[in-house]
Amino acid sequence: MFDKFSRSWDLAKASAAVLRSDKELLLFPVLSGLAAMVLMATFVLPIFALRLFESGNGVIGGILGFAFYFCSYTIAFFFNSALVGAALIRLEGGDPTVADGLAAARSRLGTILGYAAIAATVGMLLQMLKQKDNLAVRLIGSGLGVAWTLSTFLVVPVLVAENVGPIDSIKQSAALLKRTWGENAIGQVGLGAVFGLLMIATIVVGVALVIAAATLSPELAIAVAVLAVLAAVLLGIVQSALSAIYSAALYRYATVGEAPAGFEGTAIATAFAPR
Repeated sequence: MFDKFSRSWDLAKASAAVLRSDKELLLFPVLSGLAAMVLMATFVLPIFALRLFESGNGVIGGILGFAFYFCSYTIAFFFNSALVGAALIRLEGGDPTVADGLAAARSRLGTILGYAAIAATVGMLLQMLKQKDNLAVRLIGSGLGVAWTLSTFLVVPVLVAENVGPIDSIKQSAALLKRTWGENAIGQVGLGAVFGLLMIATIVVGVALVIAAATLSPELAIAVAVLAVLAAVLLGIVQSALSAIYSAALYRYATVGEAPAGFEGTAIATAFAPR
């Protein structure tokens, strides 16, 4: 286990080096977040204005819920595909641009839409299980959610790099999980834990600074609060970018079996030896 953690940490550090050399990759999570905000306004404002749920959810609620899931996943997968496409160019020794990433995503738009529909359906079903009153059912839903997250972690790199459909992308991602399950799980949990701690620290420090600033001036407190929120948003953007780069590097190692530019000195070069 320690050996797997060491290899995964090496890959995470190398992924951060990729991000430092291609800071424009941060633009993709930013665009994704802005598009998600527009989507939220598009759905939420009409719902409140027309009072669509005053009589309960019903069929309309289910249709709107699925539509929202589908559009949200489409936005997330599109910009994640763009980021991964650009990251793969960098991992192959190229110098990607934002246009290169967007072109990679647009070329796979049909597959992205298909995968978004599948993910939206699975997401709604898992959410239904997690909302049940039965504790056992909720636990099953949570377990299935973890399994789905792990098995689909490499779907985006697969659909970007290979000319396959959404179902084959899921199958290929699940197959690659058999070779990379340790690095996959530790990498996701590790990045999530690190950024989770950083987020908690940012919130705690931000609240403390806001309270301290409030004793001096309300305007200063507002300014400090805005800076704290921006810091939290920036952490989320960096985490999203690193996770996508990590998945691209993990996919390349699993399929090509050689260290690309920037990763030659990492222990991950031996990560995929036969188990």
